[in-house]
Amino acid sequence: MSDGQSAAYDVVVVGGGNAALCAAISATNEGARVLVLERSPMEERGGNTSFTDGLMRTVYEGEDDIRAFCPDLTDEECASADFGAYTESDFFDDMARITQLRTDLELCDILVRNSRETILWMRDQGVRFFPTFGRQAYKVNGRFKFWGGATIAVAAGGPGLVEALYNAAEKRGIDIRYEAWVRDLIRDEDGVKGVILTRPDGKQEEIHAPSVVLACGGFEANAEMRARYLGPGWDLAKVRGSRYNTGDGLSMALDAGAQPHGHWSGCHAVSWERYADDFGDLIHTPQYQRHSYPLSIMVNAEGKRFVDEGADFRNYTYAKYGQAVLNQPGQIAWQVFDSKVLDLLRDEYRTRRVTKVTADTIEELADKMEEIDKDQFLKTVEEFNASVKTDAPFEPNIKDGRSATSNGVPRSNWANPIDTPPYHAYGVTCGVTFTFGGVKVSSEAQVQDTNGKPIPGLFAAGEMVGGIFYFNYPGASGLTSGAVFGRLAGGSAAAYAQAHARAPEAAPVN
Repeated sequence: MSDGQSAAYDVVVVGGGNAALCAAISATNEGARVLVLERSPMEERGGNTSFTDGLMRTVYEGEDDIRAFCPDLTDEECASADFGAYTESDFFDDMARITQLRTDLELCDILVRNSRETILWMRDQGVRFFPTFGRQAYKVNGRFKFWGGATIAVAAGGPGLVEALYNAAEKRGIDIRYEAWVRDLIRDEDGVKGVILTRPDGKQEEIHAPSVVLACGGFEANAEMRARYLGPGWDLAKVRGSRYNTGDGLSMALDAGAQPHGHWSGCHAVSWERYADDFGDLIHTPQYQRHSYPLSIMVNAEGKRFVDEGADFRNYTYAKYGQAVLNQPGQIAWQVFDSKVLDLLRDEYRTRRVTKVTADTIEELADKMEEIDKDQFLKTVEEFNASVKTDAPFEPNIKDGRSATSNGVPRSNWANPIDTPPYHAYGVTCGVTFTFGGVKVSSEAQVQDTNGKPIPGLFAAGEMVGGIFYFNYPGASGLTSGAVFGRLAGGSAAAYAQAHARAPEAAPVN
């Protein structure tokens, strides 16, 4: 439907990423007529989903579940892997530990207990998954041992997920409009009745429907909101994903009386290429990740270490260490490696878009690292090297207890002396992924007002759901949360619409 005016809809979905498309497909599967309104042009569709690796955290009991998720998996691939298991208890424990026991128990329960079923549902909608060999498992003695609870990913990553979900939506006859910037909700004393959008020609248009699902992201691409809610300095962070996630859905929901919920001063932020673009770029952004820091020492401009690089697996620290970098002088840091671990670095370290220096001596490396206190850096390396507990064998697939310390900062695992040339250093800054603050939703994904009552006709999914993540984030749980709550919101919105009369046809605002 190109003009959006010749049909009435049961459900309008605002947004065009993983959560939005899962909501649209779910609602359509329940018999609803659905319209998706995506703010971006078609070539930039997908929101933050397009910028992800496609990893999805899910409960599984062992190889049989992995085979169910990944029907293309061969016997040879299975024979080369130790998938282990990731139980509901494991997922609950990770969510509780990582969020410092603050995660909303009801919402966390929905996320965890529906994760496996939702992955299978996505598979049935045409999404292809595969085990993340080499990214979530290092090959040791000819066998991959998976770690960190993020064992599967979507084929072709985030872009592959976006393509698969849009293909599924189009096969179901879901109407999709691009460059449709939703700016407000249509509402009265009986609840939400549709949306008001701005078209590419600048004119406004009303779209009426008894149910609206807001799945249009957080406020991470809005520098003013970042500074207001996250705090001073956050306006300087790079944005890893979509430039269109500027908090419009949150503002609309709050204007409608929605209850703010969750960690509004918190976000997912990582170590990111120092000279990355200000916003995500679908071509270059995958090259800007710098996630192999557990194998490095990270130093700031003062030449000092400032975090425990080996506190836990990357999956459990990377989303908070971006803030640690942001808090350093100049909002920069360097990840320093020696040649013993170079073969374990992720692929993005080998691309062209890197701030990288190499040298055959530590002294020469220090000379090449911009804006660093050379004398202090050399002292840091010397102190670190002398403290490495070399009696514990280095084992990257487990928390090996190989520890060290320097600058008063402990190193809990995977410590190796920086003593074998050539030496490599990579410059990083902070890249913000998504914000944690959102709106309160019920167990049916219906938005609740500040009195704790449901707002009739209004549902939310994805980054807009507050209360799930606090302080930090178990890697790969974001896409899973978006899919779980997107599917839930779509089904609930369809059921609500079926209980109410269809709205009149869409008409332009005078």
